[in-house]
Amino acid sequence: MAEITTIARPYAKAAFDFAIEKNAVDSWAEMLNFAAMVSENETIKPLLSGALASNKLAELFINVCGEQVNEQGQNLLKVMAENGRLEALPAVSQLFVGLRNEWAKEVEASVVSATELTVEQQQEISVSLEKRLTRKIKLNCSTDASLIAGVIITAGDLVIDGSVRGKISRLSDTLQS
Repeated sequence: MAEITTIARPYAKAAFDFAIEKNAVDSWAEMLNFAAMVSENETIKPLLSGALASNKLAELFINVCGEQVNEQGQNLLKVMAENGRLEALPAVSQLFVGLRNEWAKEVEASVVSATELTVEQQQEISVSLEKRLTRKIKLNCSTDASLIAGVIITAGDLVIDGSVRGKISRLSDTLQS
């Protein structure tokens, strides 16, 4: 995974710098996300391994993407095809979103709870995280009944485990030591 990230980083950075310059960060995020989904398609994915010449592969990829990718996005796809890097598109998209979030001072936080959270609980978590991280928060909420009760919040490197399962695990570790 580190190798793909290393390959994808310069493309993501170049695309991000261009998007900032043209004031089109969100549209570039959408384009890269769409191109990443195309690259992971069961029909397209085998072609990325080098079975086609780079210009034919770029042409095919651009035709599949259609109007979802503008001229500058097509140029990026052509360069990536010439260098045999189209398989790195999902990582490019992911890194681009990370750069966008850092630039916009936003953090995506994952909240896993034992039961469905109310709107008030979600707002309370969001406000608390915004104070703690000094960034705008986008919550992605899900449920997992195996937590018994409580929540697990993940935002970047920060993990807050307030679940009963986590507390029981920590108690078990303490008792064993």
